[in-house]
Amino acid sequence: MSKFLEVRNLNVSFPTEDGMVRASNGVTYSVGLGETLAIVGESGSGKSVSNLAVMGLHNPTRTEISGEAILNLKSGSVDVISADTETVRKLRGKEMAMIFQDPMSALHPFFSIGDQIAEAWHLYNKGSKADGKNKALEMLELVGIPDAAKRINDFPHQFSGGMRQRAMIAMALVNNPSLLIADEPTTALDVTVQSQILSLLKELQIKFNMAIILITHDLGVVAEFADRICVMYGGRIVEDGTVEDIFYQPKHPYTLGLLNSVPRITAGTSHRLKAIPGQPPSLINLPKGCSFAPRCEYTSKVAGGKCSTEVPTLDVKNAGHLSRCFLSTESLNNLVKDKA
Repeated sequence: MSKFLEVRNLNVSFPTEDGMVRASNGVTYSVGLGETLAIVGESGSGKSVSNLAVMGLHNPTRTEISGEAILNLKSGSVDVISADTETVRKLRGKEMAMIFQDPMSALHPFFSIGDQIAEAWHLYNKGSKADGKNKALEMLELVGIPDAAKRINDFPHQFSGGMRQRAMIAMALVNNPSLLIADEPTTALDVTVQSQILSLLKELQIKFNMAIILITHDLGVVAEFADRICVMYGGRIVEDGTVEDIFYQPKHPYTLGLLNSVPRITAGTSHRLKAIPGQPPSLINLPKGCSFAPRCEYTSKVAGGKCSTEVPTLDVKNAGHLSRCFLSTESLNNLVKDKA
């Protein structure tokens, strides 16, 4: 599968009075057209920060960004990190779009849903006001808004949470982008609506052949939706693999901890979920060695105390399966067996 977006060694930092917040540290991943990449991890792990950099949405006067985020367009490749602001602005909304976590705050309360979708379309298309409204109606019908011809003139507060999220999807896709970044698109929704939104995204991905990056803290959400998963912790990717690799043969203790915190229908009534001990590290003062070492129960199995003194590299453990851990491949293979 050809790579539409290639992120290489992306670093995003924020200078503060208390020190430098290293929110994204050497992040590398890629996603192809028609592929879904899920980026998972606890709050504050660097998931959203990395992708806001791809979208060019950080304030350049308050953010230090380095690395590459290359869009392989039909017209040629563009690195959105080094490109000028105007170039990125023309790509945003056309070649790449983003669905934000809170649709109520992302939608303007003073303008109708139809007007906001039409405005997004007019940015890159010539046409009359009527043309824009017709396109907005088409998109609302596409994302399953009931009685769209009447609801097109409603305001955001007149939509339910699930309908606002659908309207955000309509606005993001109105210009047929090749890349869609969905930042926690189902967090504020109940389970039934979550499933509807994810199914809708999958249908639209097939229709438009989009690359999708799904940002979430919930591994359960991505089980049937994603093709690949990147697990982030402390601003770094600690594991990268297919859905089958991550769910059935995890190669990092943090990933295993996330999996153990997901309820399972097959588990007995006496089965208790196991929380990961401790707290995520401060991004201002990361541990000297492995960021997860203070919370990891396997550090004693690594000789020489390397977990506390050296930062592990993201290495291939199996074909297409990478992990940032000093444990031997044999020990990593036994992680799931030990917890079964």
